[in-house]
Amino acid sequence: MINRVLKNIWVKSLWRAAQQFNHKNHWVMSSHIAMSMMLALFPFVLFTVALAGTMASVFSQGIDLDHLVDLVFGSWPEPVSTPIVSELNAVLATSSTGLVTVGGFLALYFASNGVNAVRIAMVQAYHDVDRRPFWLSRILCIGFVILGGAGILFAALFEVILPLYLHYLADFFPEVELSGYLTSGLHGLIAVLLPFFAVFLCHLVLPGHIHRLTHILPGTVLTVALWWGAGIGFAFYVGSIAQYSATYAGLAGAMAAMIFLYVNAAILIFGAEFNNALIELRLTA
Repeated sequence: MINRVLKNIWVKSLWRAAQQFNHKNHWVMSSHIAMSMMLALFPFVLFTVALAGTMASVFSQGIDLDHLVDLVFGSWPEPVSTPIVSELNAVLATSSTGLVTVGGFLALYFASNGVNAVRIAMVQAYHDVDRRPFWLSRILCIGFVILGGAGILFAALFEVILPLYLHYLADFFPEVELSGYLTSGLHGLIAVLLPFFAVFLCHLVLPGHIHRLTHILPGTVLTVALWWGAGIGFAFYVGSIAQYSATYAGLAGAMAAMIFLYVNAAILIFGAEFNNALIELRLTA
């Protein structure tokens, strides 16, 4: 029974992914991604807010900025997200919502640095040779940031529009409780789908070449599942065990966020290594 389990291609892929992760020193790469994402986090939110301000001016419709921030940090453990969100709100209170400004372009560029760090890790994990020139890679990363900001805005608008539409339908079907069944889990569903599509796009467009969907889906599902488990575990660790304030004082919130991003970055790279191991084992089977 044990030999049968060990010969299973999924178990062998997990073991090979762990070996390659350690062999390629992805622990260091995870630190690079965590630092890059930490530096890109505020610029990304600022760009998304600027994009929201532009859409609000075009459609003459206000967008709840608190809701946008909640979509970005909603899946984070509360002990980690609370100090970051409080500082972010202080920045948003004094920042402009203009998109076509020098600050808007700088925020877009700095946010793309985080995506570029993930791109490098994906290329290494898939054993690809990235022949794209620097300018094309940078455009790809900037486009990824724009797509991410637009996705968050779409999710925010969807959560607003769907309940209104269900309320409209309730006038025609008063005997059916539509809003109670559909809107209760809407926020949770979006909180799951946004990370899933973000990871899926990372595996699809960031490596050196486009891989088949059947090759990238297993690692995508594994990454999101491990992120979910890591979020629960890290929330318990920060809330019950760790005492970052005793070590880092006022930097406790930033350090907790950095370690959380480090864990998530390691999981993201591991998911790519898992896909690559699965591809190689299927070719040699």
